[in-house]
Amino acid sequence: MTAGARPFGRAVLKLSGEGLAGKDGRLDPEIVEALANDLRELLALGKQIAIVVGGGNWLRGNRFPGINRAVADQMGMLATAMNGLALQDALEQKGVDTRVQSAVTIADFCEPFIRRRCIRHLEKKRVVILVAGTGNPFFSTDSAAALRASELGADCLLKATQVDGVYSADPKLDPKAERFTRLTFKEVIERDLKVMDTAAVVLCKENDIPIVVFDLHKKGNLVRAMRGEAIGTIIDDGAPPAKPAPRS
Repeated sequence: MTAGARPFGRAVLKLSGEGLAGKDGRLDPEIVEALANDLRELLALGKQIAIVVGGGNWLRGNRFPGINRAVADQMGMLATAMNGLALQDALEQKGVDTRVQSAVTIADFCEPFIRRRCIRHLEKKRVVILVAGTGNPFFSTDSAAALRASELGADCLLKATQVDGVYSADPKLDPKAERFTRLTFKEVIERDLKVMDTAAVVLCKENDIPIVVFDLHKKGNLVRAMRGEAIGTIIDDGAPPAKPAPRS
């Protein structure tokens, strides 16, 4: 399947915790509300969307020297649940039927992730928010997003970031960094472009799931991505050799 050639019907959206954060590094209600508005518009267009959310705005599991890595990652899983519940509340205040499903047992707040149940929610036009990653330490939420996209038969994986695509270097540090409009999975891995974990990229490649990397904070971008419009960077197996695009 070639990304950008047609609209996507079902997608997994990967949100970082940092993408939901304001200047103080914590959850920003305005960002959450803007996202909820875009998601409501997508449902009105008949789209199906599941969201894998990170927790880096609260804490990152690998940032605690002296704490066992597995325990630190479990702390990070709880942080993702906090973001998921906040997004659910914002959506439901806008009349959007929403479910939070967790990869670990949090029975008082979330459903367990069950593949068939999740698909059924999507078919009933509910937004499903997937928290706690894969439920296993040492696996990132990027890997969780690729796994869920594969399990749910998603048409694409939408990687929401704070820049407008994939660059040859960090554009915040290198003013000469160039943005790519299209890449192949192989190029991303060989160039070590740090778009997502290599395991996540490989999983998408194996299951023919294109990745669309775009700026979360530009109004309407999420809707445009689902419509198949050419925004950000498209990563798939059918792209020509990568050519940097002029910076806008």
